[in-house]
Order: sequence, then C-alpha cells, then structure tokens
Amino acid sequence: MASVSEMYDVGWEEMRDKLRKWREDNCRNSEQIVDVGEELISEHASKLGDDIWIIYEQVMIAALDCSRDDLALTCLQELRKQFPDSHRVKRLSGMRLEALERYDEANKHYDAILQDDPTNTAARKRKISILKAQGKCTEAIRELNEYLEQFVGDQEAWHELSELYINEHDYGKAAFCLEELMMTNPHNHLYCEQYAEVKYTQGGLENLELSRKYFAQALRLNNRNMRALFGLYMSASHIAASPKVSAKVKKDNIKYAAWAATQINRAYKVNTFHMMSAQTSLKALLEKVYVSNVTVNGCSLLLKCHGRALSFYLFL
Repeated sequence: MASVSEMYDVGWEEMRDKLRKWREDNCRNSEQIVDVGEELISEHASKLGDDIWIIYEQVMIAALDCSRDDLALTCLQELRKQFPDSHRVKRLSGMRLEALERYDEANKHYDAILQDDPTNTAARKRKISILKAQGKCTEAIRELNEYLEQFVGDQEAWHELSELYINEHDYGKAAFCLEELMMTNPHNHLYCEQYAEVKYTQGGLENLELSRKYFAQALRLNNRNMRALFGLYMSASHIAASPKVSAKVKKDNIKYAAWAATQINRAYKVNTFHMMSAQTSLKALLEKVYVSNVTVNGCSLLLKCHGRALSFYLFL
C-alpha cells in the first residue's frame, strides 16, 4: 500500500505541520492522525527534534481511538524512556489501560498521580470517565459535582455534567449546567442551542417561550445553525398552537414559524443546487474517462481534471 507522502506528494515538513494544525484546532480526526503520524514517527523521527514528543502523545491518543494498541504501545514506550517520572505519561498509561477495559489498573495509575499531586485535574477527570464507561452514571455525577466545587471554572466539566443529567432525564439540573456555561461564554451559539433544546424537552408554555428565545439567540450568533432554525420553527409552532396564549402571541409565533420554514426551504434549495452541480461535474468526468477508454485503448493515460492529475491504465 502506498504511503501518505507518496499518495499526496507531501514531504515530512508538511506532515508535521498538518499534525500541528490538527492539535491547535483540537481536531479528533483519529484515523487521519494515525495514517500521517505513524509514517512520520517511523520514517522521520530523527528530523523532528523536540516536536517528536508531542507527536508521540498525539498519535498515541489517536491510536487508542482506532483500537491500534500496537501503535499506542510503541508511542508510550518512547515517552516512558524520555520521561520516566512524568505524571502526563502515567496518565497516558492509564488511558491505554482504559482502552483495554482494565479499569482497576487504570484507577491505580490515576490514584498514584493524585497522591503526588491532588490538584491534577486530568487524572480526576479520567477517574470520572471510568465511572461513565462502566455505566455508573450516578457515581460519575457525584464525583463531577465534587470536582466542580473545587474547579468551578472548568467549562468542559460543566458540559459533561449537563450531558450526564440529560442521560438521566434530569433536565432541570442539565439546564442549570448550561446556564453556567452561557454565563462564562455568552457568544457560544452551541450552548444557547443546547439550552433551548433542554427547555423545549421540559415542555410547558413558559419553557417553550424560553426555548424559542434561545433558539433565536443561537441563530443570531450563527445564522447557519440549521438545528437552531428547526428548533425555532418547532417551538414557535407549538406556542402558536397552544390554547392558553393570546391572539397577539399566536399571531407573532405564526410569523416566527413561517419565517423559519422559509429559511429552511431556502437552505435546502441551495444545498440541493450544490449537490446537483457536483453530480453533473462527476458525470462529465466519467464521460471523459469513458471516451478516453475508447480512444486510447490499451495505453497508459494521464488526464488533467480540475488541476489534479489522474493516472489510469487501460487494459486490452
């Protein structure tokens, strides 16, 4: 099988820069990271300097996502040699044990880290993730609440707690967690959208009105949020259909629902147009290949298409 550098005609510098970009953007495209990273550390490790250690960590975590324990172990062994007493490497060892479902052994690693450093938030979060993986949601919620009493500004923890409450159908507490997130980051459209969804799920006229407002706020922050657009349509439609609202409120919400429906239809028409254009381009490409097959039967062919060279070998 061809290597990544051969397939895409890139050098080790471009591969290194791509991994750095994925780290900075916090992308979890694990399969691509494994493909690029495995070749980089196996063939160009000596050229990477100090970047090799963060790449080992990045590739190891991606390998765990892809069930590539062989690659994960290779990266972990290199990190252990370089940093034998590092809490960060010990945490990676625990994560590998988690991937192998050896939860008791993983917990021992995290307990050892916390004994040396009780403020190590990453180790505490891993212990909570083990409870979640074991299906012990009630215990995970309790531990996460205790964690947030000490680290109240941890947005990831608040979001995880909201997800756990949603799984337990405790929508009131889930809404509280999302309110904390919106207070710290009021310009995040996803928090507004998720809060609106929770209030919509709770039901009742008051919650529906609040839901509609936050779906609208999510759209104001990001007018391409289709989920919020659907939410606005649904919440406004339900309010308009309620017998408890006044004629003015009914009229206003019919107007909001109609506007949302128009925007949804428009978005689908634009998307359909782009899909049809792509299909037409593909059809034209295939027709060119077919004509080339008839004209140059039995020859090696180089075809230029949209700036890319496609190599075909046509058999007799």
